[in-house]
Amino acid sequence: MVDIATRVWNHKWKIDPIVRSLIDNDFYKLLMCQSVFRNRPDATVTFSLINRSKHIRLADLIDEGELREQLDHIRSLSLSRGESTFLRGNTFYGKRQMFRSDFMEWFENLRLPDYHLEKRDGQYELTFEGKWHEVMLWEIPALAVLMELRGRAVLHDMRRFELQVLYARAMTKLWEKIDTLRDLPNLRIADFGTRRRHSYLWQDWCVQAMVEGLGDKFVGTSNCLIAMKRDLEAIGTNAHELPMVYSALTETDAQLRQAPYQVLADWHEEHEGNLRIILPDTYGTEGFLEHAPDWLAGWTGLRIDSGDPVAGAETAIRWWKSRGEDPTQKLIIFSDGLDATKITELHQRFVGQVKVSFGWGTLLTNDFRGLTPDDGLAPFSLVCKAVRANGRPTVKLSDNPNKAMGPADQIQRYKRVFDVGQQASMDVIV
Repeated sequence: MVDIATRVWNHKWKIDPIVRSLIDNDFYKLLMCQSVFRNRPDATVTFSLINRSKHIRLADLIDEGELREQLDHIRSLSLSRGESTFLRGNTFYGKRQMFRSDFMEWFENLRLPDYHLEKRDGQYELTFEGKWHEVMLWEIPALAVLMELRGRAVLHDMRRFELQVLYARAMTKLWEKIDTLRDLPNLRIADFGTRRRHSYLWQDWCVQAMVEGLGDKFVGTSNCLIAMKRDLEAIGTNAHELPMVYSALTETDAQLRQAPYQVLADWHEEHEGNLRIILPDTYGTEGFLEHAPDWLAGWTGLRIDSGDPVAGAETAIRWWKSRGEDPTQKLIIFSDGLDATKITELHQRFVGQVKVSFGWGTLLTNDFRGLTPDDGLAPFSLVCKAVRANGRPTVKLSDNPNKAMGPADQIQRYKRVFDVGQQASMDVIV
């Protein structure tokens, strides 16, 4: 077990780059990357950092030179022989050779493209522009770097014993959460916490704690490197990025309306009927399900990532019933703003009605709330999103209007095309 406090105290060590591998990334990014590599190889996309928590002035906290050093280090990384062997030869979701040879040959020669960084009004403007399948792999590492550099800045002047006590308290806090979850029957829970983790070392510790504390109820991690290192299942399917970019590439309202379903048709072909999890909320869950083709009702399940999770699950259950499907044989994955209390409530509410699973993110791998003066390590909402595709703006509506993004005129157009009515606003925790 790594002595995290001592490593943090010596945080200038070159042995501790924030991102240490191209597969220190979420598994779903690699799966999506292969799909984009095959289906949209010529699309040019721009990703941009978006800090929803404006009161956290990142450019005042994080030294620009240190940020550039970490980003430049990521650009020096390439896939190791062991990592390539892991991806080429492993069985994921029961399927051998999930990653095709042509994709792997490209990935083995990849170096991430350049970035653009500048300061503006106390924030960093960080963008990545290029071929979609190349720049998309910047998203998670960029977020991980900024989150960890912010943590390092807050902890910079703490002495060794202070840090030992801080991490002891954080470990106790997490273990108490695990203790409340261990008795839930038929619990299925995975680590989804890479993008806004406190640090790589801390995420790795959290995963080890989940393995020991929950046993078979802990089903894996979204982090490919940790999955390889700890001999765990790599967990993930797809994200909002796919329908956002596919939609931006359309020409007409009719094409726009079909774009989210075209994403899933391509996904189905890509994975030969595997990984059949729907993410329906990019442009509103109710409208997506109401107009969905019948073949989608036969998919394994769906993931709820915004809005009221209870309402989202009940909507999904009604939809399956209306399409002649048995909800008890379907899977719902909850993944938005989860902590132990909410996980317990949702599990108790829906177990027996559907198969329930949880992707536990920021409040698993970055919950230091109340542990530092002025709560300086409290998690905040930082994202890196595709904002343009072939020069056109992308749009996300979500089931929570506070998560909507895109130009105002395009947001109104998308609401009209996808028939999105009144939505209830909810606080964005992370």
